[in-house]
Amino acid sequence: MTTTSSRGRRRAPTRMSRAAGKASALQKPRVILALLLLLALTSVMLLDGYLRAEVGGDQRVRTGASASKVPEKVLDGGPILTFQGGQATTVSVPDKTIALTFDDGPNPTWTPQVLKILQEYDVPGTFFLVGSMVSRYPSIVKDMVEEGNEVGIHTFTHVDLSYQSDSRVDREMEQTQLALAGAAGITTTLFRAPYSSETDAIDNYSWPVYEELGEDGYTSVFVDTDSDDWKKPGVSKIIEGATPEDGKGASVLFHDAGGERSQTIKALPTYIKKMKAAGYTFTTISGVMQEQNAAARQASGTGQQQAAGAAGAGTATATATEGTTGTEGATGEQPGNVPNGEGGIGGTGGTGTGGTGQTINRLQAAHREATGVTLYEGKALIAAVTLAEWTVPTLSVGLMIVGVAVMGRFGMMLILARRHYRKRNKRRFSWGPTVTRPVSVIVPAYNEKECIANTLKSLAKSTHPIEIIVVDDGSTDGTSEISREAARALGMTNVRVIRQENAGKPAALNNGVRSASYDIVVMMDGDTVFEPDAVHQLVQPFADPKVGAVAGNAKVGNRDTIIGAWQHIEYVMGFNLDRRMYDLLRCMPTIPGAIGAFRREAVLEVGGMSEDTLAEDTDITIAMHRGGWQVVYQEHAKAWTEAPGSLKQLWSQRYRWSYGTMQALWKHRKSLTDKGPSGRFGRVGMPLVVLFQIITPVFAPLIDVFTVYSMIFVDFQAALLAWLAVLGVQLGCAAYAFRLDREKYRYLLMMPLQQLAYRQMMYLVLIHSCITALTGGRLRWQKLKRTGEVGTPAGVS
Repeated sequence: MTTTSSRGRRRAPTRMSRAAGKASALQKPRVILALLLLLALTSVMLLDGYLRAEVGGDQRVRTGASASKVPEKVLDGGPILTFQGGQATTVSVPDKTIALTFDDGPNPTWTPQVLKILQEYDVPGTFFLVGSMVSRYPSIVKDMVEEGNEVGIHTFTHVDLSYQSDSRVDREMEQTQLALAGAAGITTTLFRAPYSSETDAIDNYSWPVYEELGEDGYTSVFVDTDSDDWKKPGVSKIIEGATPEDGKGASVLFHDAGGERSQTIKALPTYIKKMKAAGYTFTTISGVMQEQNAAARQASGTGQQQAAGAAGAGTATATATEGTTGTEGATGEQPGNVPNGEGGIGGTGGTGTGGTGQTINRLQAAHREATGVTLYEGKALIAAVTLAEWTVPTLSVGLMIVGVAVMGRFGMMLILARRHYRKRNKRRFSWGPTVTRPVSVIVPAYNEKECIANTLKSLAKSTHPIEIIVVDDGSTDGTSEISREAARALGMTNVRVIRQENAGKPAALNNGVRSASYDIVVMMDGDTVFEPDAVHQLVQPFADPKVGAVAGNAKVGNRDTIIGAWQHIEYVMGFNLDRRMYDLLRCMPTIPGAIGAFRREAVLEVGGMSEDTLAEDTDITIAMHRGGWQVVYQEHAKAWTEAPGSLKQLWSQRYRWSYGTMQALWKHRKSLTDKGPSGRFGRVGMPLVVLFQIITPVFAPLIDVFTVYSMIFVDFQAALLAWLAVLGVQLGCAAYAFRLDREKYRYLLMMPLQQLAYRQMMYLVLIHSCITALTGGRLRWQKLKRTGEVGTPAGVS
């Protein structure tokens, strides 16, 4: 029987056609969005790694280098080095004065405790901060500045700048300035190099760095007295080491980060009380500069008051640098254009007035107010780091969950697949009386001219009595004519060709079900070929009256290409192992469109093949469960299908599958709260499908991203071994699956490459599908280009 549609009239676009056009227009942006999400994840990880010195980290520290090019007056000078007027000048801390400095912070554990002690004893400190730590803990820096302490730069990633290029040095400084701007709204002209100590440790490699930074307006700060608290020698030793000799002044070094600092916390109060009792006062580096500038002006003003008043400036002593007033010093300029040497640190007394009108605490004269672009870039940096700080740990937890889920899935599949195989292959196993009655085979076809003849040829060899119903869904390539001609050539009198207007695969299947003569209907795709006993094996489970549907064993016929081999591995390992597991758990989620059988009454009872989703096979299978029917897997019923031959076609097919599965799960979400068989699937099958087919694959790229990241930036050997271990587990599972299906192991040689390319594509497809689902997109039943190269099963190796 052949039905045809009326011709000669233009029909208005159908609802499905309009939705398809809209989906096609939206598809490309969604692909781009999926790629952008992956790029964003990678960027966040790289930022987090940079903050932790895993990306771009350099642990080299230079020692023992010559200092022949360093001026003697610098090597023998005080701990504060400036380049005002282009000349290197050092400044010493006045007697009975201590500039208390702290390196490597901020740290969320130790820095707040140090700040509390300083506030309690009314002592200011100068903190040389690591930019990456500033960006991670901005609130601590804000409190630090608001409490009257001074801050300086200790680079962004705590690297030895003598090893770095000029661009890296600039980047280390500018990024730290941005971090300070975002955290506290300021920039600074103070700098202390990581791994530095006294000025006599400057060498020929580090000296050019100090010169360059001096030209940019930075004041480099060294130490007179080192507490050596980083060695954790004990509280008394720390106090002894931090005490200057003979009442001299000193720039004293402590650490508020970089390790466990409980001894520092215990030593600091005792040290402050001891030094105050000895007549010492505490100040900041700017405070030292203010005192020395004031002393220099006073000394130069003696006997020269008229000249000093006219010139408005004093003459520096041999050990002091010429200072400027706060009016000149606080210009408000930003990183990359910081004040030059003459405007580095200055002040007239208690406070100075900046160029923008702000009042500057003389103990914080090195600070500059961050304004304009610098301020907003700084805040953006802090926001980005905050995002990374929350995202990466969350992703790490997700990675652990995904890893456990993946390994748990492998273990569950192996155990249950083995039980399934042993149960179904026992000699005494039987579904019941042998099913011999005729069945109807429905073949929906849309432009299948390349494949339909081979499909009918394979059905002609069937060992089970069948009628064949080819439903031509509005083909334009002569599929109906080819079907009839093939049936005549093969002498098949049991073939009916039904032609309908293009309405989609579900409508074609429903048409076939309505036209079927028998109570069991077998559904297959128009590009599929059956083995001779496939139908007979497929219908045997219907001997059990509780069985409503049976899933067959679909195999890839065109497996001799790389893409075909990858899909062959996926079909054998993933789909069929999964089906064995779901069969034992009585929650089979999908009857494959390539080979499946149904009780006709069950199909009609649940409303037929629905057009609500793109995965009509998953939709009808879940509906069967909810209707109280059992769905089982028959491994011995084998069909050969033509897998997509290009990456574009593969993307299109898997996109439809994954999106359709999501639609079906959402449609049947009420099964989660149902009772009986429907509730069983909702509370057992649906969570497993969501976990293993959606959540785990969506987050599985984390494994690859973290692995690549670890190989490049952390430990290549350990990461490679971990990846090989996971690959070994997968190979073991795949080998077992191949053994159960009696497949040739040679295809497993393609598995490592599959993990490197194919799997990533499947992840992107699923992410793409998730985006489509979240944005409310719709897709149509997509037609893949076929070659017809899959012939009879005998020709498949």
